[in-house]
Amino acid sequence: MKILLVAVNGSYSHTNLAIRCLREPLEKAGFEVVLLERNLRDRTAHILQDILAIKADVVGFSTYIWNCDVMYALASDLKHIAPGTKIVFGGPEVSYETERFDSFSFIDAIICGEGEKAMVDLCLAIENGQPYGRIINAVPYAEAMQDTGIHYRCEDYPAGSMLYYESSRGCPYCCAYCLSSATQGVRYKSLEQLEADLLEFEKLPDNIKIIKFVDRTFNFPVERANRIWSLLLEDRFTRNYHFEVCASLLNEESFRILEKFPKGKIQLEFGLQSTNPETLKAVSRHINPGETLRAVGRIKSFGNIHVHLDLIAGLPYESYERFSQSFNEAFPVCDMLQLGFLKLLPGTALRRDAEKYGIVYSDKVPYNVLCTKWLSFEEITKLSDIDELMERLCESGHFRETLQTVFAYTSDYFGFFEGLSKYVKLNDGRRLQKISQPDVFKLLYGYILQKYTEISQAALEGAIHSDFLACETRKSGLRL
Repeated sequence: MKILLVAVNGSYSHTNLAIRCLREPLEKAGFEVVLLERNLRDRTAHILQDILAIKADVVGFSTYIWNCDVMYALASDLKHIAPGTKIVFGGPEVSYETERFDSFSFIDAIICGEGEKAMVDLCLAIENGQPYGRIINAVPYAEAMQDTGIHYRCEDYPAGSMLYYESSRGCPYCCAYCLSSATQGVRYKSLEQLEADLLEFEKLPDNIKIIKFVDRTFNFPVERANRIWSLLLEDRFTRNYHFEVCASLLNEESFRILEKFPKGKIQLEFGLQSTNPETLKAVSRHINPGETLRAVGRIKSFGNIHVHLDLIAGLPYESYERFSQSFNEAFPVCDMLQLGFLKLLPGTALRRDAEKYGIVYSDKVPYNVLCTKWLSFEEITKLSDIDELMERLCESGHFRETLQTVFAYTSDYFGFFEGLSKYVKLNDGRRLQKISQPDVFKLLYGYILQKYTEISQAALEGAIHSDFLACETRKSGLRL
């Protein structure tokens, strides 16, 4: 029996770990397994053509909030064209509140939870004509962290340049907005297996840019993380690595090891979410925000590690003004401040408590919060505009000299982006993504010149010209 596992990724640079985790146990059970990976930029009709061409008996869809609408459309059309094909859904988007899918007649089975064993059992039942339930509540796959291997193979390529690796499964924390809070316990790969796995990545093509550990809290326990980081300091590990870590778990040994890394070899991402203690308590995030900020700032000061810091807008007890305080406290201690917006995911405690906090959210994916007791829809819209600005100005790296010039004169980072957002609307009126790069430079120059009069025009022009020449490769009509 032939089984097709379908992934639709966020972009061409991403890969899907889930379908690769399913491939190996299915093959061991004797099934022919084919992987099909596409991304959201691909036309749905073309993806459907590719699915039909494989002529699989069972098609499994790896489903998340960012791709579920595409997956539902593909599966529905597939069932119309090839009604004998068994369609299986899995992934976090379909694992909770499954009554939502009662009317989705094109889905033959939904696997909730870890799918490695459940998918094998389901396919064996289908092959042998045995009955099976439509909703399958999978038990944790005990062998998942005992298996060696990275699940990626040379024959998978060309593939995305970001690969994912799971050295542990589960999370020790119970944050009310996160699906990891719905499961308990953490399981780990042994350090011996992990070392062998990381060496397997060295055999893959050179176009791989980063290995992203998907561990929810990589440095729990901290002693294990320190041993892994010490291992990665060795010259035989040449890839770049990304970790999500908890700042409060770092110890002095962690700092000593991290300071030794060559520049750019690792990235660290810290979930701050808010600096408001009342907010953090409400979402069961038991961290000390001041301690987190000091730890993140210390790592940034090393100058060798790219540091990401996350905030979430729309959490309980955080007004627009209070969020601006969190923003201003977080911005200077990291290389990249990532502004996210609360999504009330099915299965999370905060979704169940939405009425308690006066949180209004969209019924449609990705379940964005529309307003709260403390934050209006208009204010969320303003924060969204600021997020677009930050993505254009900060994440691109194309305005580094100009921003450094401004931030030498102000510590109100939020006020800078808020004011620039208003200035762009007044002086251009287009959505930011519609504005050309030369016009962004012009708007930025005009705004800074108008608002920050203490900055000399010569210094500002020097920074603007430096950034423009560094990032633009074609002639432009820019005039300052």
